[in-house]
Amino acid sequence: MRNTQGKFPLHGWIGISLVLVFWYLNWNLSGLRTHLLFFPLWLGYALTLDALVFLRKGNSLLSRSLKKYISLFLISAPAWWLFELLNARTQNWFYDGKQFFTDWEYAIYATLSFSTVIPAVFGTAELVSSFNWIKKINLAKRIELTSKFLILHLITGLVMLALVMLFPTIFFFLVWFSVFFILEPVNVWLGHNSIYDFLKSGNWKPVLSLVIGCLICGFFWEFWNFYSNPKWIYDIHFANFLHIFEMPILGYLGYIPFSLELFTIYHLIKGKRNGYISLSNN
Repeated sequence: MRNTQGKFPLHGWIGISLVLVFWYLNWNLSGLRTHLLFFPLWLGYALTLDALVFLRKGNSLLSRSLKKYISLFLISAPAWWLFELLNARTQNWFYDGKQFFTDWEYAIYATLSFSTVIPAVFGTAELVSSFNWIKKINLAKRIELTSKFLILHLITGLVMLALVMLFPTIFFFLVWFSVFFILEPVNVWLGHNSIYDFLKSGNWKPVLSLVIGCLICGFFWEFWNFYSNPKWIYDIHFANFLHIFEMPILGYLGYIPFSLELFTIYHLIKGKRNGYISLSNN
């Protein structure tokens, strides 16, 4: 359903205010500041997108359950730390300014910043799913979830991860596929929500919403990072050309499988099936 009153909720105005204030401060204050300003900036983004979803659909992640909305932040931080752990091997990005913090300070500030990833992506994906043009996309390919398919799925993920660990300068990009390939069969076997809940019936629209939503977030991550301090910088081996902000253009392709990995990790941690995340345009 849509919000027939067309009322933009209060948390949306709070979100817009946070974005405007902390975007300005992050780009205009001198010295180290992003470690303090990243979280409120992206909290503002998440609240703004959630309010836009509510405006269009009459409900949103936050309005459906404040408790579950908060859980997005709590799950987001350890989810991104997993990729930080994998990056210790691939060395595809590093943080310019990390050297000014103790290990404990860095861990605290980084965890707070990482907590905004999943709320931002899921909120943006829900907004994308609310538009009629996504409904018109028709990809009717069905995925059959046989035992053989799921076992091969898992084995493929393990092989990908092994290649990343053994030959990181060549197979670094498989980081963005391996987690999904390893964990998604586990979600299916445990009866958790899964990407394949959609694909087995030929419904690709939620997947496309996730992908587009993550690409939009990716643009803003790189955009706001460009004049930040501290900031992240990339070294994507043989793909270091045609940068858009700090990110090489081919690096943006990583946001496509990353969106699926976030969905998979979230539902692996959340447990049994729930309908909290709505990627339909109803």
